[in-house]
Amino acid sequence: MDTLDLARWQFAITTVYHFFFVPVTISLVAITAGLQTAWVRTGKDKYLRLTKFYGKLFLINIAMGVVTGLVQEFQFGMNWSDYSRFVGDVFGAPLALEGLLAFFLESTFIGLWIFGWDRLPKKIHLACIWMVVLGSQLSAYFILAANSWMQNPVGFRYNAQRGRAELTDIGAVLTNKVVLVTYPHTIFAAFMVGGAFVAGVAIWHLVRRKGVDTDAFRTAMRLGAVVVIVAGAGVALSGDQQGKVMTEVQPMKMAAAEALYQTEKPASFSIFTIGTLDGSREIYSLKVPYLLSFLATGHFEDEVKGINSLQEAYEQLYGPGSYNPNIPLTYWTFRLMIGVGMASAAIAVWLLWTTRRGRAPAGWLAWVALPLPLLPLAANSFGWIFTETGRQPWLVFGLLPTASGISPGTTTSEVLTSLIGFTLLYGALAVVEVKLMFRAIRAGLDPVEPDDAPDQPDKPLSFAY
Repeated sequence: MDTLDLARWQFAITTVYHFFFVPVTISLVAITAGLQTAWVRTGKDKYLRLTKFYGKLFLINIAMGVVTGLVQEFQFGMNWSDYSRFVGDVFGAPLALEGLLAFFLESTFIGLWIFGWDRLPKKIHLACIWMVVLGSQLSAYFILAANSWMQNPVGFRYNAQRGRAELTDIGAVLTNKVVLVTYPHTIFAAFMVGGAFVAGVAIWHLVRRKGVDTDAFRTAMRLGAVVVIVAGAGVALSGDQQGKVMTEVQPMKMAAAEALYQTEKPASFSIFTIGTLDGSREIYSLKVPYLLSFLATGHFEDEVKGINSLQEAYEQLYGPGSYNPNIPLTYWTFRLMIGVGMASAAIAVWLLWTTRRGRAPAGWLAWVALPLPLLPLAANSFGWIFTETGRQPWLVFGLLPTASGISPGTTTSEVLTSLIGFTLLYGALAVVEVKLMFRAIRAGLDPVEPDDAPDQPDKPLSFAY
């Protein structure tokens, strides 16, 4: 592989790895805030204990997420300096807002929440965790606004003399039609991960440690399942809108998602397809009539442009070259995203049904505890792989090809060295993360101390966990 291929592999590995922590952080902090709100409103000890338990897991996760997220910024300068120069003037605004507003909001109030259990009044302490929730939402929005500009560049002018895009309208960037549909879709998907995580941990305790904190973990299990179901409905609705916007701004991505080579009217959606190894044509396909037309346009009989006709149009617009993404990869990641996500929601519905009316979970449900959190996490990853690979061969759609964004002075050996180093380091960090998580999960709920709630002015500031 050449320098470009290695740089793409490195960015893909670090990005997907980092995104393992993002949906857990976004959703688990909100669920923790909801549990603490329930404790403040009801005074029930089980909500306090669940708040501290899942709050500890949230803190372990966010620590790893912050570390891996910083590497993303470094990579822009390491391997993608021409990309950074091209987009820097536009990306500077949303990324600055994310860092100066959202990240500092999160970090400040996380500190107050961690150390304020015995120092702050209940409601003020509760407001701290909700401010962290707000910060995480703002952070997600600003990052998605920057990414959406790569999918649909708006609010800029091209400076031919400097060879870069320059921001002219920050409002257009922050209200890009792509971010307006991508943000809710991403957040709902994140809540599927968090709900499944909460439910999976609770199932493990209910099955493996019978009789220990049964009422609290039963509440957590059913709460997590409800979150997965509600978020799954949100994913489906927002994904429907996202597909229509994607067809409008990136028709090749929609055609690649279906491996639709010839323009069809109406267009069918294939459940399963066998194609040539290079993804150049279809051999056999099992299809649902009219469905792709509806997903792409909102009407069952509308036309959907095929890969071949779009390739011809792009050659006329942008010049000679291949404008097709990796068809097999985009096709299957699109279906794995949908299929695995639907399986997660189905398991959550089944979990609620089997534990209805106070029924205890069966012993074999322990086999559900491990895969349940991993399914929506995998669906999230498949979705981002589809989003980014479906945009190829563009870094910024219609403006900057991927091959033009690589750092000109970077050598193959340098990228290979950093790729191996990052991969080994991330592997070690994964071991640390899993061990810390398992240790905290096995420890279970902490006992409630009588001095948890009231203020104690003379007590020294200390870490709550």
